Amino acid sequence: MEDCIFCKIANGEIGSLIYENEYVAAFDDLNPQAPVHSLIVPKKHIENIEALESEDEKYVVEIFKAIKEVAKLKGVSESGYRIISNCGKDAGQTVMHLHFHLLAGKELSDKIL
Repeated sequence: MEDCIFCKIANGEIGSLIYENEYVAAFDDLNPQAPVHSLIVPKKHIENIEALESEDEKYVVEIFKAIKEVAKLKGVSESGYRIISNCGKDAGQTVMHLHFHLLAGKELSDKIL
């Protein structure tokens, strides 16, 4: 999608990546909610979890591989991290491109809301 900010970042047009492979890219959030706050996105434009199709299976697998790699790169794979993916406007999704937040670097509250 031409005007999607996450597509532009994932494809190296703007910003800087902390991890990438053929299918996914990861970068630090510009408005971090924790000491470590990175985003992992597919390079293919997929709006959210509801928009996933069976042919997107490889992206889902690669996203979760990338999550583990980013946690290692950020030094939080052993201490722990939280993964969040908002799906749709009511859930707080503000960029309509599938993405997973990796939050870590401090003890996170067990409160969801």
